[in-house]
Amino acid sequence: MTPNTRILMSVIYWAFIVYLFVPLALMVTMGFKDSKFIGFPIRSWTLDWYAAVIQDTQVLSVFGYSMTIAIATTILSLIIGTWVAVFLGPNQFRGKAIIFALACLPAVIPGIISAIALRIFARLIDIEPGMFAIILGHTVHNVPFVALVVMARLSTQPKSHIEAARDLGADSIVAFFRVTLPYLKPALIGAGIFCMLLSFDDFVRAFFLGGYQPTLPVLIFAKLRSGMSPEINAISTIVLIMTAILGLWAERSMRRLNKGS
Repeated sequence: MTPNTRILMSVIYWAFIVYLFVPLALMVTMGFKDSKFIGFPIRSWTLDWYAAVIQDTQVLSVFGYSMTIAIATTILSLIIGTWVAVFLGPNQFRGKAIIFALACLPAVIPGIISAIALRIFARLIDIEPGMFAIILGHTVHNVPFVALVVMARLSTQPKSHIEAARDLGADSIVAFFRVTLPYLKPALIGAGIFCMLLSFDDFVRAFFLGGYQPTLPVLIFAKLRSGMSPEINAISTIVLIMTAILGLWAERSMRRLNKGS
């Protein structure tokens, strides 16, 4: 790589970093503005918007509602996605490529089309709009991501592990829970955090499948319709910080488990 090319690549890299983080920095900054309107200049700073968010029972209730949906969705997605990955991973059979493509299809369908289809399907099986409908929609969307992550980890597992367990008298179920599942733990943590964040941040499916109780993204959208306010920035900043902490914890956990394995 020539010096000019290296300089060009560095410029592109730092331009992308600026493009990515400057809007986030502006969003966080506006959450401290002592005014009801978004914009510069900022003449005074305040923590009142964060105090108002913490004391707002509606926001706290919606936050807990969204977390409940995200946790339930993550658990179901991990169970179903792991089963799909174990079924498709080592097994070779006719039509495997078709089944794999169908399993991954929910991840590539546009969100608006997926939401409409899930709304129709929920009505077809008599599930009213609300928490269970949202959990169903998020689970359908998240399962392919779990399956792909688990299959990638499963492909690196030495066959000697399973063979040794079989030689010691373990059947398929015991070998899975004693050998395969612990080996998949880093992938399950990463996939679980990813699913939780996808579910927590999802707007389109929550909007179409939700009832009277909104999720956090739907609540923020409703607040935006009445105009921008530093309160929205404060809510977004809190969610951003929690997301970053959760992501860093998952990344460190995965590294530690990968080194241990």
